[in-house]
Amino acid sequence: MEQHNYQGALQQPIGSGFNAKSTSEEVIKGIDLTGKTAIVTGGNTGIGLETVKTLANAGATVIVPARDMEKAGKNLRGIANVEIEPMDLMDHTSIDTFADKFLASGRPLHLLINNAGIMWVPLRKDSRGIESQLAVNCLAQFQLTARLFPVLKKANGARVVNVSSQGHQFAPFNFDDPNFEHRDYETLQGYGQSKTAVNLFTVELDNRAKESGVRAYSVHPGSIGGTELGREASLELFIKMGFLDTEGNMLPEVAASLKTIPQGASTTVWCATSPLLNRIGGVYCEDTDIAEVASDTEMSNGVKRYSLDEADAKRLWSLSEELTGIKFQFDN
Repeated sequence: MEQHNYQGALQQPIGSGFNAKSTSEEVIKGIDLTGKTAIVTGGNTGIGLETVKTLANAGATVIVPARDMEKAGKNLRGIANVEIEPMDLMDHTSIDTFADKFLASGRPLHLLINNAGIMWVPLRKDSRGIESQLAVNCLAQFQLTARLFPVLKKANGARVVNVSSQGHQFAPFNFDDPNFEHRDYETLQGYGQSKTAVNLFTVELDNRAKESGVRAYSVHPGSIGGTELGREASLELFIKMGFLDTEGNMLPEVAASLKTIPQGASTTVWCATSPLLNRIGGVYCEDTDIAEVASDTEMSNGVKRYSLDEADAKRLWSLSEELTGIKFQFDN
């Protein structure tokens, strides 16, 4: 069997027993996470909140880093085994502060769920001049995972789940101009390259980290109703995307295709906990199983081969080190 997923070598369903309609509660059934520690970014809304509930109900202690502590406290109230800590993924110093506090606790980290993300935003850049979707959706994952890698190794069998999207099919990664300094900004191009970057990061992370007992997975949750991901999108953009009619009403075929939030969280939970994945990593998953390789010519289910390319994965890794100033410590 292939030991890596470059070029999609491992991208084929393995018969998980679940499907697009499976829920996180169904996926976690029979799995005991007592004594395990998890971190879930974006864990106070949408599929992140559902993921937190599912893991906590299975016995895990779940830490939720949040930009808005008041909102997080309100949304997570009443859920046992949950801790809330401040962190803003647009602020790289905030990520370091959160990581330092967790490292100082001395606890191993069994599950890191890099769930938080942004989409459909206007052109913004962080203090380093990095475009916001690239900064939040990928480089923040890279930085947080790197900083927490010592305690992931300490778990003697940890998993990193990076939430990606079918939106990676909007664009490959633009190494010539990742921060839109020499081309017109188009928000879906920015989103697409950021999610392609997530997949490239995941396949490279798994290949480098597996000898330390850490496996990595990228996830397309599906199209989901009731999340906050589109809070900054204009009506015109939703119409252009084919989600709404000219009156602003959701098209019936779009509504019929949407997953519920528990269905949207199921693939994340499956990647985090399924024993079927004990010896497989670096794969892109959707509908609660490993996905197939997507068509090269059109939007479809599955993962584009360009987002699993070995040369681009290694090139992005070097660029991420350069942009963040951080390197992983893989020495055991």
